[in-house]
Amino acid sequence: MTDEQTRSRPAGAGSLGIVRGLARDVGLPVGAYYALHLLGASDWVALLAATGVAGLRLVWTALRDRVLNAFALVMLIVYGIGLVLAFATGDPRLLLLRSSITTAAVGVAFLVSAALGRRPLTLAAQQSFSPGSAAELAEGYRTQPLARHGHRVSSTVWGAGLVTESVLRIPIVFLLPVDVAVGLSEGLLVATFALLILWNGWYVRRLTRS
Repeated sequence: MTDEQTRSRPAGAGSLGIVRGLARDVGLPVGAYYALHLLGASDWVALLAATGVAGLRLVWTALRDRVLNAFALVMLIVYGIGLVLAFATGDPRLLLLRSSITTAAVGVAFLVSAALGRRPLTLAAQQSFSPGSAAELAEGYRTQPLARHGHRVSSTVWGAGLVTESVLRIPIVFLLPVDVAVGLSEGLLVATFALLILWNGWYVRRLTRS
């Protein structure tokens, strides 16, 4: 591998960068929601807290980086929708679909960012993880064809995977008993992320060997 290929390595597409970026932008509100549930809080309280965490994350990164954080914005919208559903209906199956809304929204955001090509969400994840290197990473994406290609492919695969996961959850929610659907729904999400992370690691190694 040449020096130019090393510099153009799409580090933002690397597993570690994506996982840490998602852990902050997506994991914080999700963690707040489930932590409060474990403590016995109602859906309404847990959703309100998750929405607040996503909003605070959005404001903090906007002030720090002077740009809207795409992940945090998606999570704010998703948990805001979940909060409205909690008010509007008591149907647990509809509330379970919140997870589908979450992954579908994030997946679509990945796909749109890859199609537009200006700032794929894999690049945004790395910049969120390493704010001090955000400008350097953006410049590498702008000037290195290999980096652009890697980020676009990774963002497309992540988007397709998350949208597929959200669609597969729908029959699980409506065809199975609620207690079974809850476990399978969470298991599906974990399995999807695990597969995407494994693929991402393989893809980065393959790309850097070319």
